[in-house]
Amino acid sequence: MSLTGWKIQAQKGRDILHNSIPKQWLLSADRLPPATQKNVTDFPRQSGLLSENELAITEMSATGLVAEMGHGRLKAEEVVVAFLKRAVLGHQLLNFATEFMADEAIARAKKLDEYYQQTRKLVGPLHGVPISVKEHIGFKNRTCNTGYVAWVDKVTTEDALLLQLLAKAGAVFHVRTNQPQSLMHLCCSNNITGTTFNPHNRTLTPGGSSGGEGASMGFRCAPLGIGTDIGGSIRCPAAFCGAYGFRPSAMRNPLAGIKVAAAGQENIHGVVGPMASCSLEDLELFQKVVLDQEPWDVETSLMPVPWKMVTPTRNITVAIMWDDGCVRPHPPITRALKHAREKLIAAGLKVVDWEPYKHKHGWEIISALYYPDAAALQRQLLHESGEPARPLTEWAFSYSQPTALSHQETWVLQEKRDIYRDEYNALLKRRGVDFILSPTHPAAAAVLGESQYWNYTAIWNVLDLPAAVFPSGLSVDPVLDALLAQDRRYQPRNEADEREWRKYPSPERYEGAPVALQIAGRRFKDEETLAAARVVEEIVRGRLGSRL
Repeated sequence: MSLTGWKIQAQKGRDILHNSIPKQWLLSADRLPPATQKNVTDFPRQSGLLSENELAITEMSATGLVAEMGHGRLKAEEVVVAFLKRAVLGHQLLNFATEFMADEAIARAKKLDEYYQQTRKLVGPLHGVPISVKEHIGFKNRTCNTGYVAWVDKVTTEDALLLQLLAKAGAVFHVRTNQPQSLMHLCCSNNITGTTFNPHNRTLTPGGSSGGEGASMGFRCAPLGIGTDIGGSIRCPAAFCGAYGFRPSAMRNPLAGIKVAAAGQENIHGVVGPMASCSLEDLELFQKVVLDQEPWDVETSLMPVPWKMVTPTRNITVAIMWDDGCVRPHPPITRALKHAREKLIAAGLKVVDWEPYKHKHGWEIISALYYPDAAALQRQLLHESGEPARPLTEWAFSYSQPTALSHQETWVLQEKRDIYRDEYNALLKRRGVDFILSPTHPAAAAVLGESQYWNYTAIWNVLDLPAAVFPSGLSVDPVLDALLAQDRRYQPRNEADEREWRKYPSPERYEGAPVALQIAGRRFKDEETLAAARVVEEIVRGRLGSRL
């Protein structure tokens, strides 16, 4: 394809987006905040677009919305319209969407309301809940480009299995969301719909690869979202945008119908999982809805393990990993961990320190296994359209070996992966640790184009441990997070450490960024991990409920 050919092809994707936006809810440029305004999270209230009732609706959790609709106090249509209006506003400010599905969503909501009026019952546990969806999760009769210009014309023939299950439970899909080229950035930029911004500070990335979902959750364009994760792509966007995210153990949630460039790759399993705007409880709701429908009866490679309800308890041992031994976190992250430690100890939890075990070794394994073909499939897709590789795409490709791995070399790495998993699990047992509380990223949120270090999240991918992210309740503070004299004397341990530390000349560079925490549990202990996350979050944020 010619140099201009790829641009013509990319325009098709932009046209799909432009033509799908409900124009009646667009604000004129003079009613939008100036481009220099960093934090836009309060703009829905200032905009005048949403009524007080609609603002209240869009600030509710999925669980709360279902309860209100179940009592007849809210209708599905008014819920869907409220979130659609907020999503249109969010897109104008953050460029997070790839396609709106407004007409279909409103029609679906009306049918749900009719059913409720006739039966006084809900269709299911997600009745009327708007869910935003990462673009590469396939919708029937819609294009699915996965961030590649070469796939702009690719039309999916049926809904992804996950969407089928959620729809059966009553969910409404109203907007599809942006992702980076190649799906392998902790940033969100491609050559079709461009760059997505962080609602808390528009000079920062919302994360990736589920960056559109991060922005959607951070701006509350939906109470629930769907992301995917092979190195942190659910957790970093949730962390950067002040939201919630969950990476389940591999082979629990259904992947059928999710389009990727390396389908069939089994060295490191990607996962699909929930993101939420305001509640860990909503992540549990999502998981229960999906697994109660036994998706393994259709997608037979899945683990046939139903979701079980686990009662949160303080009788747990939480280990704090202050540093992964490779790259030092920035001061706001350390402050949040110290804050968490004080709160957890005061609440009676057993808290210990965690010395990271061979995290550099873990990164060497996973980074080599990401691209066993030396990224040949991905490069071929770029070549097909002629589109240029984005800078962070090239950065991700550089993790691969210069030439494709032989079968024998791949087997050696897979054996190292499995040995490492066993060693790590044995160490958790020996130290009596149930969960590890850690940073999600060296920074509270990366500056646009700078998300280059993944191993605070990728380490749990190579180990295949479930992990949840939640806001600490803190944000970057220009006074509390200023560099101290000893910080300025810090001698980095390696090139990556030096690169990441230099990105923090002062806290002002990350102004307003929320600070998140990540908690990882044992493999296939997904339910226990989310239950522990609820305990830890409620204690850390001072929202301890009577049930604990």
